[in-house]
Amino acid sequence: MPGLPALVTLAACLGWAGLSIQMYLIFHSRWTLGASLLGGLVSFFSYFTVITNTLVATVLTCHVTRRESAARRWFLQPWVSSAVAVSIVVVGLAYNVLLRHLWHPEGWQWIADELLHDVMPLVYLAWWWLCVPKGTLRLRHMALWVIYPLVYFAYALLRGHLLAVYPYPFIDVDSLGYPQVFLNAGGLLVGFLVVALGVIGVDRWRGRQG
Repeated sequence: MPGLPALVTLAACLGWAGLSIQMYLIFHSRWTLGASLLGGLVSFFSYFTVITNTLVATVLTCHVTRRESAARRWFLQPWVSSAVAVSIVVVGLAYNVLLRHLWHPEGWQWIADELLHDVMPLVYLAWWWLCVPKGTLRLRHMALWVIYPLVYFAYALLRGHLLAVYPYPFIDVDSLGYPQVFLNAGGLLVGFLVVALGVIGVDRWRGRQG
């Protein structure tokens, strides 16, 4: 497809730009408060949104990178790049359904939010549709994909327990209690599985189309 490499390069740059802006905002905030920048880095990578967008930008970068490596081959495997597609769709849906109404960012924070929660999910889905070989996904892949959100959830609860800071209000144990948090997480997990089934369904349909 003519011009596709340039478009994928632009998409990767948008992903890294969104992450860079968000990191700068966190660092700037902590600098003005006299807080640890190392703590800011830990905080930055404590968000599912940030980790997933980092994976998105990495996969897109691997696509336009010509140098072969084990990491590039791994990220470009259809089941791996499809797992990232499921996760970034969940990021976009969860933010727009559960979080967008809770605050109204402005300026650079608005730009970062739009890039990470709206632009990159759509851009990555378009790349997945056009560039990822279809017809190889199976239901068993869901068992591997679900490890990522489960491990993240366990980490977020552990970090919240130790620091009394939770990255998202719907998993804030101090405010909601464990029963409600696990109920919320269960709902998100169901949503993740539904999106995963949709991705597998599209993959198998596109695979039959040749």
